Amino acid sequence: MSRLKSWGAPLLSLLILLGMIGVWHALTLPKTAAQTVDSEYAALVGAAAATGQKSAFPSPADFGRKIGEHLSDPFYDRGPNDKGIGIQLGYSIGRVLAGYLLAALVAVPLGFLIGMSPTVYRALDPFIQVLKPISPLAWMPLALFTLKDSAVSAIFVIFICSVWPMLINTAFGVASVRREWLNVARTLEVGSFRTAFRVILPAAAPTIMTGMRISISIAWLVIVAAEMLVGGTGIGYFVWNEWNNLSITNIMTAILAIGVVGMLLDLMMAKLTKLVTFPE
Repeated sequence: MSRLKSWGAPLLSLLILLGMIGVWHALTLPKTAAQTVDSEYAALVGAAAATGQKSAFPSPADFGRKIGEHLSDPFYDRGPNDKGIGIQLGYSIGRVLAGYLLAALVAVPLGFLIGMSPTVYRALDPFIQVLKPISPLAWMPLALFTLKDSAVSAIFVIFICSVWPMLINTAFGVASVRREWLNVARTLEVGSFRTAFRVILPAAAPTIMTGMRISISIAWLVIVAAEMLVGGTGIGYFVWNEWNNLSITNIMTAILAIGVVGMLLDLMMAKLTKLVTFPE
């Protein structure tokens, strides 16, 4: 019975997936009668799709074949506008990690300072409340103007969107450390530096990691939109370029890749969070 329960959720997920594929297949079946359409529309989507003999939207079989093509050679490079999806994902992941790590270097120490000092918290809180709601993409024009480099500007945008969840969660985690533990450290005359690393950091680590997990998800969301704006390389640029090429199948493949990478990044941060969480 326990084994049946453990397999229940995966089986249900598989059934839902098969059902979605079945509905998708039914919706992309060709129409029974061909239609006469404008020649420009036929040139845009293809003669078969324009006349109803084939769906303009790719079928599950078309999508599967396109995934196979991308996986067979994901790292090819045939020029500025023709790179494999693996290369494009590599550019995006690199930018996300660069901006994310810079944000961690700023947010975690500053969050410690804010959490440990009510005076610093009251001094910085107005700035945090004003800057936090600003969309990261709103910073893009200013970043392009000042930094004059699209790749660096994308990293800056990732930095901006990643810093706030880490900063706020770190400050909250540090401020929430039990007073009894801090009083014991004072009684034992433990120094401030040692108290921060031996008492406060282990206690606040789960909350800090939760903020870092939120940040990595937001960063992966934002990089796609940022790369659509700056162009050049990256999975966001790949999606926009394939839209210009009217390749819906390639766009869908990129969307699936974005989702899979985002899931893997979240799972990685979830595992790290478990490592620093003490069992109840």
